[in-house]
Amino acid sequence: MATTYKTPGVYVEEISKFPPSVAQVETAIPAFIGYTEISDTTVRNKPKRIVSLLEYETYFGKAQKEANITVTINDTINSGPPVQLLDQKFSVALGTTSPYVMYYAMRMYFDNGGGPCYICSVGDYTSGTVNQPLLAAGLDEFEKFDEPTLYVFPDAMAVSTASSYYSLINRALMQSQKLKDRFVIIDAFANNSDNIRNTASLGNGVDLLKYGAAYHPFLRTVYSYAYDDAAVTLAHNVTDETNTTSAGAYDTKALSELADSGDSDFNLILYNKIKTELEKQYVTLPPSSAMAGVYARVDSNRGVWKAPANESVSAAVEPTIKITHEAQQDLNIHTSGKSINAIRSFTGKGILVWGARTLAGNDNEWKYVPVRRFFNMVEESVEKATAQFVFEPNDANTWVKVRAMIENFLILQWRAGALAGAKPEQAFYVRVGLGETMTADDILNGIMNIEIGMAAVRPAEFIVLKFSHKMQEA
Repeated sequence: MATTYKTPGVYVEEISKFPPSVAQVETAIPAFIGYTEISDTTVRNKPKRIVSLLEYETYFGKAQKEANITVTINDTINSGPPVQLLDQKFSVALGTTSPYVMYYAMRMYFDNGGGPCYICSVGDYTSGTVNQPLLAAGLDEFEKFDEPTLYVFPDAMAVSTASSYYSLINRALMQSQKLKDRFVIIDAFANNSDNIRNTASLGNGVDLLKYGAAYHPFLRTVYSYAYDDAAVTLAHNVTDETNTTSAGAYDTKALSELADSGDSDFNLILYNKIKTELEKQYVTLPPSSAMAGVYARVDSNRGVWKAPANESVSAAVEPTIKITHEAQQDLNIHTSGKSINAIRSFTGKGILVWGARTLAGNDNEWKYVPVRRFFNMVEESVEKATAQFVFEPNDANTWVKVRAMIENFLILQWRAGALAGAKPEQAFYVRVGLGETMTADDILNGIMNIEIGMAAVRPAEFIVLKFSHKMQEA
């Protein structure tokens, strides 16, 4: 402290002995970009942070209700007398379902452990289509925000072509590469994993592909489609086993008419049966929203360094495609270098995420999702903490403080299990100083070079058990 003492007396000064600290940034704050029921001027293209499904419903509404649903009732009777209902079966035809699945995706996210997230509404349900440039504009809005770390596009499956979809993903990867604190969760377009490798719209460089991970296949969820009774048309067919001439088709009518046609026990029972059949029509979703929830759950329970794999997927009935051990070989390791993570169903275990590779799946440095995301976290955390040293004297006093600050942070990561090594010096190093990371010319030019090396833990992707015979010795 530059103080000139002129008056006799006792002076108290506080001397700082501890180095400043690095605060760990959040790692699983997804940004969901898509269409919502409410998309007025207060929310459209204005990313909003929410923490629950109830908050989403308050600001953005619910799912679009389906139209043109047909339920066919097939009765087999004995005309008697007395008339007997021998069998009754139902078939449901949904027609073309709504392309907007953001609301269901949010349910999937929160049901799988998701927490705080951002929503960017790019439009409402009026057009009936999904516009790729609008999604891209919504993505660009997030470049102004610091907190989001993951990108998810629930509605993007409804864009016109695979090239259009993957050009949007490429844009998100490029933004993630530029900002170095984002990661993209990617769906295989139209539930077809081959599109990822064949499209010319997705970059091939490792520097780009390491910022995203793809998942396959789609998931049949436990969520039923939203609808109004008036949009459900009933068709009633009757087969008479004793008098075939009396069989025929009744006039069609809406489910709401059945509900309003009186309170007879027959109508009430039939109405409830139809409602039960409609509830069995489960929404199918791309896996990205579920994976965003899994990422958040694993980060909270273990840490960003733990692979978001061998983790269960909640609120799912089954994957739409059954991937076998043999089929996954070509997904996990491919000559194109682009890996795709499988979601598989295992007997007695349920539905599990069974892959942890980035798109750059053949790259030794960045093949694993937790390694890339851990480096993202450390890089951003340290970057924010070292900002306080800008314009400080570029001398040994400052270097000692910077080194101690970063080392203390990395020791905490090592103790948590994020870094490999029996001792801290085996797990990481921090170097800064003249003759070590800087030349005299660097100092003259105002440059402070800090080198940080980390031995990030990597997932045990292949566990090999080797058995052999042992000769009897006694």
